[in-house]
Amino acid sequence: MNTLRVASHSDPSATAGAIANAMRETGEAEIQVIGPRAVNQAVKAIAIARGYVAASGVDLYCVPSFTDIQVIEFKPGKTGIHFAVRPRHGMMGTSFPESRSEIAVESIRVRR
Repeated sequence: MNTLRVASHSDPSATAGAIANAMRETGEAEIQVIGPRAVNQAVKAIAIARGYVAASGVDLYCVPSFTDIQVIEFKPGKTGIHFAVRPRHGMMGTSFPESRSEIAVESIRVRR
């Protein structure tokens, strides 16, 4: 999967389209940003992408985390933010467990 890089001047609607496309193709999207304005554009794009895939019955959520991003080779990396965008419900024929008890049962089955 390719990681989308969002800049402060990125168009949120175009980025949302790329996120929705990645969700349809792979079921997930990864976004990297550096700086507060880029974070703003990425969050707007995720909100717009939620609307794009809502017609398919999918609700998106994102998990933010810090990451080191190498901008220029042989120079120290910059701290950026990584957004992991995931579907709350199953996509493309997949289904997710509804409760913790189902997760526990699935983990027991896998161990055997």
